[in-house]
Amino acid sequence: MDVLAGLLEGPRARGAFMIRACFDPPWSVRIADEAPLSIMVMVRDTAWIVPDDGEPQLIRPGDVAVARGPGHYTVADDRTRKAHVEIRPGERCVPLGDTPADRYQDLGRRTWGQTSDGAAEMLIGTYQARGEITGRLLDALPPLLVLPVEVWDCPLTPLLSDEITKDEPGQDVVLDRLLDLLMIASLRAWFSRPEAEAPAWYRAMGDPVVGQAIRLLQDDPAHPWTIAALAAKAGVSRAALARRFTELVGEPPMAYLTGWRLALAADLLRDSEQTIAAIARRVGYGSAFALSSAFKRVYGVSPQEHRSRAA
Repeated sequence: MDVLAGLLEGPRARGAFMIRACFDPPWSVRIADEAPLSIMVMVRDTAWIVPDDGEPQLIRPGDVAVARGPGHYTVADDRTRKAHVEIRPGERCVPLGDTPADRYQDLGRRTWGQTSDGAAEMLIGTYQARGEITGRLLDALPPLLVLPVEVWDCPLTPLLSDEITKDEPGQDVVLDRLLDLLMIASLRAWFSRPEAEAPAWYRAMGDPVVGQAIRLLQDDPAHPWTIAALAAKAGVSRAALARRFTELVGEPPMAYLTGWRLALAADLLRDSEQTIAAIARRVGYGSAFALSSAFKRVYGVSPQEHRSRAA
């Protein structure tokens, strides 16, 4: 499996929250919904995204921003402006301070804010449950990333702008798939950037020895791998492979393999109806019991509990 494809195959929106937000200055909205991942496309005017922990980022027309939860942040016309309202879990909008309750309101089909023809316009899509995004992808992302229009001119903005306010049969499914496509395209553009802080294993793919070992493990996780077998395939000694792999990836090859197998199992539990025994065999465990023991040790819940929560 191509490593980038493996990383980006995770987004699976299910009834995602998508909205067109419109404002006239002054405006300021604090985001505390703790959603696992949100994407914002600036259509008109500019906005500041101010994380509680992190540097403020300015976004301009055409810029795309991706925010990883559960951290909170404020989006406003001015980086120093206090929030007027707060968006909480369940998409509840709560006025703050002396803000009138009707200052920010529903403006019609998937449109929210102060006025439908406001000076500032943003398109926002939010994955509402962690089960819709693989943990591998979330772990690979910074809390906030911005793709300026100069480095990536998002070709999906006109299509999303056109579709977001439609009320056609199956429109929710259309928007879910558009959100997935927008997210995948944005992250692919991000990972191609030199400033992208990719995880250690992703950077290690460029090493001729460790990269080959990672590909072997990812391509065939069900194989009964040993250090000796992996080293032989990579053309180095066991000691050399173990030392180099741990140095670049941050953990030994067999620990990486365990994490990869369990991540695959978590995705299969979420996205398929295969039995736990079948999933165990597919990812390299001899029995459902063996998978369950390892899964609960790492994830803190049984495979069945994980599947139920994702559903």
